[in-house]
Amino acid sequence: MALQEKYTNKIEAADLPKKTKDQMLKFLDNKEISDSQFTEILEQVLKEYLSTRIEACEAVGVIAAQSIGEPGTQMTMRTFHYAGVAEINVTLGLPRLIEIMDARKEPSTPTMTVYLDPDYRNDRDRAREVSWQIEAAPLHEFGDITTDMENMHVIVHLNTKVCDKRKISPADIMETAPRKIRDRRHYRDFEHDINEEAATITFSPKNKESYQNLFQLADHVRHVIVQGIDDILRVVVRKETGEYILYTEGSNIKDVFDVAGVDTTRTRTNNISEIASVLGIEAARNAIIHEAVSTLNEQGILVDVRHIMLVSDMMCMEGEVKQIGRHGIAGEKESVLSRAAFEVTVNHLLDAAVANEVDELSGVTENVIVGQPIQLGTGDVKLIAVKQHDN
Repeated sequence: MALQEKYTNKIEAADLPKKTKDQMLKFLDNKEISDSQFTEILEQVLKEYLSTRIEACEAVGVIAAQSIGEPGTQMTMRTFHYAGVAEINVTLGLPRLIEIMDARKEPSTPTMTVYLDPDYRNDRDRAREVSWQIEAAPLHEFGDITTDMENMHVIVHLNTKVCDKRKISPADIMETAPRKIRDRRHYRDFEHDINEEAATITFSPKNKESYQNLFQLADHVRHVIVQGIDDILRVVVRKETGEYILYTEGSNIKDVFDVAGVDTTRTRTNNISEIASVLGIEAARNAIIHEAVSTLNEQGILVDVRHIMLVSDMMCMEGEVKQIGRHGIAGEKESVLSRAAFEVTVNHLLDAAVANEVDELSGVTENVIVGQPIQLGTGDVKLIAVKQHDN
């Protein structure tokens, strides 16, 4: 039985966020409840909602900074852990929290958690096939590479059994290897000859006067990536919660999304800058919240998510991810004294004097510096006394 219309109208009229109203409607749908029970539920929801709202003039920024900074000092020095049996290490603890807040372009240990589509997630062999399409595989894994110093050749003998197992044809490797040496490794001083019947590629340097050119070419041939994504150095397949999940060392979310079998709705990376460029600023905001909460929780530290949401909103509010520092939010404050109080004091004061800037003393820091009440809490309330004249 659908929820009675009178209950629905009362929920819609309540002073609650839309998301909370939708959750209430979903929860109460098809439930038999009396008027008194509905009233009690609605009153309890309103009470809980009002208890989570902040007071007017609350110093939310200071409280957020304290709530994240204080437990941050208690973090242990165990800054790495291993995601699975194949030693993929991930930066954790305070170093990771600093990376997030500094909006680093590249984390020190970029990793991805790749979830698979229903057709792949329950079959280890199919999950392994997806991992081969992602993990960067150099040419030397697909056959023997010999250096013929007499004739100045580097000869690649492809192993067709390995190619079949890795689901790639020798012809694809023969086409890919020379192209990638030129495009990705930026080495062009060579010629190559392909023998498809024998499954061999013969490379030779254009300048055959020097063995150095031959050895340089051999190194490029040995390490050129012919399968997978160049940035993904290793992939570990693990079974968790009843499905196979891929953990990667290295990150390239754009190319991973193009691989067949990858569930793009759940796959994530710890590279926030990459998320912002591929998926947009809202996805980056959610990633900052997720990464910060995960980092704190892993250390056994519980911080109210709203503090982290406030920080994330500040970092992303202008459409790009900005760090919390003098090159980001702190360095772009309107107040001269507030900027000067953070870092490079003399430079900020000198630049402001040259530009004839005026400080309105509207924030917390600048009012503390000049010794007057801050405009928050009781300091924001202004009372005017009017003297009554006796008639």
